[in-house]
This record gives sequence, structure tokens and C-alpha cells, in this order.
Amino acid sequence: MKNTSDKPQGGQQEDPRMPLTRRNYLLLAIGFAVIVLGFVLMSGGGSESPDEFDYAMFSWRRITLAPILVVAGFAVEIFAIMKRYK
Repeated sequence: MKNTSDKPQGGQQEDPRMPLTRRNYLLLAIGFAVIVLGFVLMSGGGSESPDEFDYAMFSWRRITLAPILVVAGFAVEIFAIMKRYK
């Protein structure tokens, strides 16, 4: 007689009805952390007084590194959603 229950037999198989696996959720969390890190690196650089201009606003970290991290984080998010694990 065949077992027709939806429970996995033996190993730890993922539920075939779930569109995302545990690895997908882990990659989503990593991508979210990279996006948050990019926005944290982008913050700051303002001056205390509106009469002063602070050139720290145009640092390499805020102009180059932070946007690259944000875009990379979104790329990881898209990959995490689209990747299918068997």
C-alpha cells in the first residue's frame, strides 16, 4: 500500500507546496542586511549649522561604496527569490 501523506519520508525534504526554502530565506536575510549596511554607510555627513558647508558629505564611502552595497543587496534579494533549490 502506498503512503500518500504529504509528510516527508526519511530525510529532511522541503514541503513541495512552499515556494521558498530555508536557504532562500537565509539569502533574503543576508541581502536585507547588505541593504541596511549600505544605507547606514550613506547616512551622515551633514553640518551642524546650515551656514557651513561640509565636504565630508562627498566622501568615497557615501558616494561610491554605499550605493554599490545597496544595489548588490537588491541583486542578492532578486537572486534569493528566483533561485530554486531541489
